[in-house]
Amino acid sequence: MELNRQHVMNAFLKNLWRISDKDYQKRVWIEARGPECHDFDEAVCDFFGDGEGILEHYQEFGLSIEQYQTLKVFSDKFDTFSRANDLPRLFIDTSEWDEITKMAKEVLKVFNYQPKK
Repeated sequence: MELNRQHVMNAFLKNLWRISDKDYQKRVWIEARGPECHDFDEAVCDFFGDGEGILEHYQEFGLSIEQYQTLKVFSDKFDTFSRANDLPRLFIDTSEWDEITKMAKEVLKVFNYQPKK
C-alpha cells in the first residue's frame, strides 16, 4: 500500500512539474515536439484524478499541513482556471497562466520535488 501511495505521489508531482514548466508546455502541448506525448487536457485530468484523493487523504500520503494548504490553494485556483481555459496556445502567455505556473512551482518547492532529467 505504501509503494502505491509513493507511486501516486511521484506521478502527481511529475504532472505538477509539467504544469509549472512553460518550455515543456510550448514544446509538447503546443508544438507537439516530443518525445513526450501529453497535452493540457491530460494534465488537468491527471491533476484532479490523483489530487482529489491526495487532498482528501493527505495524512495517509504523509503531507504536512503546509504541503496540504499550499496544494489546496493551488488546486482551487487551477480548477477555476482549467474550467475557463482549454487551449494552451491561447493562454500560455497570459498573466493568469503565469500565476498558475508560479503557484505550481511553489507547490513543488514545498514538496522538495526535483524532476528527474
